[in-house]
Amino acid sequence: MENQTLNRKLVNIKTPRGEQGFLGPDHIARAVVMNDFVNSDPFIILMDDFLDKKGGDPVGGPHPHAGFETVSLLLEGEVGDSAHMMKAGDFQMMTAGSGIVHTETIDRESKMRLLQMWLNLPKKDRWTTPRVQDLAFANVPRVYDNGLEIRVYSGTFAGATSPVQNHTPVVIADIQLRPGAKTTQKLHAAYNAFLYVIEGTVEVGEDRQVLNDGQIGWLDKHTEDVESDLILSAGSSGGRVILYAGLPQNDPIVSYGPFIADREEEIKDLYRDFRHGKIRHVSELPAGQRFSY
Repeated sequence: MENQTLNRKLVNIKTPRGEQGFLGPDHIARAVVMNDFVNSDPFIILMDDFLDKKGGDPVGGPHPHAGFETVSLLLEGEVGDSAHMMKAGDFQMMTAGSGIVHTETIDRESKMRLLQMWLNLPKKDRWTTPRVQDLAFANVPRVYDNGLEIRVYSGTFAGATSPVQNHTPVVIADIQLRPGAKTTQKLHAAYNAFLYVIEGTVEVGEDRQVLNDGQIGWLDKHTEDVESDLILSAGSSGGRVILYAGLPQNDPIVSYGPFIADREEEIKDLYRDFRHGKIRHVSELPAGQRFSY
């Protein structure tokens, strides 16, 4: 007897609120994922940042990270400097690992929208050698089909595979559906997964539960080592949704400030290393630790 197909369904829908961000009154930050790592593993944080900076006074600055990966998808605008500028649709996965310093300074008028994820590393890779991977919008693998466009930034999804290398298996895809479009795609059943709608409305699963613009919907969890079906249908005006799906690591973490660790003592060591200048800046990484696709 064949195994019955697992059809993923929504089990938790939230509407995160925007708050003033750390870059000042022109910065609205929406905490999409935060403070529930036991259930969100391997996803630690997801922020949806809106910036409409009017003046030329610099904001932001250099800061360290260690013990995890930052995963950035720029939806609108530009961010960066002459050494590396991200434009709309670009993607970056920065493996902080054993420690890295990077600078996010904006010193001009700027309008942008950025999704930035903190992704947990497997315990065995917690202190891995840092690396940065940049995937340009023009080179993002795409799938087109009957009013559907899927851009695959990480992992394999809808028959397309991203060139980005993963420590933690993770699928990140931008799914855009025109009115009336519907799609069924395979997703590993053991992946913890959620959908975040950034435009329009999307209906999820056989029961067509509705997710509206600005809402996050978590899918049901499974432990079976099999494929599952993700069914998506567009709302009346179409919809655009970002899929995040990753393999839980099932190891507790300690989070403090810009660092993730396995034990509190490691956090103290990281702060000491940063104060003593032992954590290198991302601009100093050798070519073998920088990848552009």
